[in-house]
Formats: sequence, structure tokens, C-alpha cells
Amino acid sequence: MEKERYFQAETEGEQPETKAEEATAAITQLGQTNVPQMDPDTNIHCLTIVGQIEGHIQLPPQNKATKYEHVIPQIVAIEQNPKIEGLLVILNTVGGDVEAGLAIAEMLASLSKPTVSVVLGGGHSIGVPIAVSCNYSFITETATMTIHPVRLTGLVIGVPQTFEYLDKMQERVVRFVTKHSKISEEKFKELMFSKGNLTRDIGTNVVGPDAVRYGLIDEVGGVSQAMAKLRELIAMRKNGEGKMIQ
Repeated sequence: MEKERYFQAETEGEQPETKAEEATAAITQLGQTNVPQMDPDTNIHCLTIVGQIEGHIQLPPQNKATKYEHVIPQIVAIEQNPKIEGLLVILNTVGGDVEAGLAIAEMLASLSKPTVSVVLGGGHSIGVPIAVSCNYSFITETATMTIHPVRLTGLVIGVPQTFEYLDKMQERVVRFVTKHSKISEEKFKELMFSKGNLTRDIGTNVVGPDAVRYGLIDEVGGVSQAMAKLRELIAMRKNGEGKMIQ
């Protein structure tokens, strides 16, 4: 009996210490004590594309980055998981690696489940194809999207083949964006090569309502509108009211 009481007292004494350690870890990692958790039974998964999209070269540790080797397995798991019926993609990215961004965009476009994207803050550069890759896209009133030509960093060989390589890479981006949105190729290239809009570069910084007016994004709205649209697409898929058109 004494041993049982001693064991019970010892166990009870450990519990507050464990909770305190969990709270400390939450403050260290997230800066807050109470982190809201998503319902494990929810049928909607949220995928965030934030900071800079990291490709084959690792970024410095102080950079906020989305690593494509983390995102790609998530998308595969979403496709395989029968409990997940829809995907919400939240974007606030400055862009990054072209091939990594296109890989993520192609995977999102090829999902069989309904997908909705929301651009919050910014969906710049290679973030544009990711934003338009979903079945339906939203952008907030104050969010922006920078459209500019593809560029290379590091050693550049001054031969015609270098220009041809860049031109082909750029065409891949243009083809994908025009295929998955309502913007025309002429208008997208006009925005891409525009002079005078960006102080130290060529291209255009497109604000939320303008992105909708150009046909790049479907609608101005935030999280609540995106969730409502995603539930609508999920219901359409369940009821078999026809295939979703991108």
C-alpha cells in the first residue's frame, strides 16, 4: 500500500513538469502558449507556401523557406489519404527556385481532389504558377503578385545557348500560367516585360483586384471565402455534378 502511494505521488509530481516543458517548447518554437490545433477528423488539409521556395541549393538558416522535398511528399499523402477530401493552399511567398516551384505547381494541378488557393500578402515570381495551379484561386485586397522574367544567378556562360535555355524555361512558366488561368499569353508577357513599374527591374507588381481583372486570379477574397468555395467543390465532387474545370 505504501509503495502504491509513493508511486502515485511520484507520478503526480512529474506531470506538472512535463506540461511545463511542453509549454516552454511551444513558446520557443511558435512564440505563444496556446496553439490552436486542427480537428483530426477534418476533411480539409491546409498547405502553406511561405517565404522563399528552396530548390536544389540550401538557403541560409536565417531565411524563411519552403523546402520542396517537404512539400512534395505531403501532396502525395493528400492524394492517397481517403479522409482528406479537399486542399487549401495558403501562399505568402517571394518566389524562389523555378524548377522547384513548377514541380509543386504541377503536382497541385494533377491532384484528383478539389483544391483552392489564397494569396495573402504576396505570391510573387514562381509563386504565381502555384497560385493558379488550384481549381479556384483567391487573392486578398492588399496582396500583390510580382510578374517578371526568369533570371539566373552565379556563373553565366556568354553563349547563345544560355539565352535559349532561359527563353525555354520562361516559356514553361508562361504556358503553365496561361493554361491554368484566364489570362492571355499576350497580356501575361506584357506584364512580364513591362518597364517603369519596378524601380530596379522589369516586370509588374499586380495588386489583388487587378490580378482578378487581368484573369490571373479568379476572385478577391480571404480564408472564409476560400473555405466556402472548397466545401462547394467537395460537395460537387461527391454529388457527381460534373468534372471540375481548371
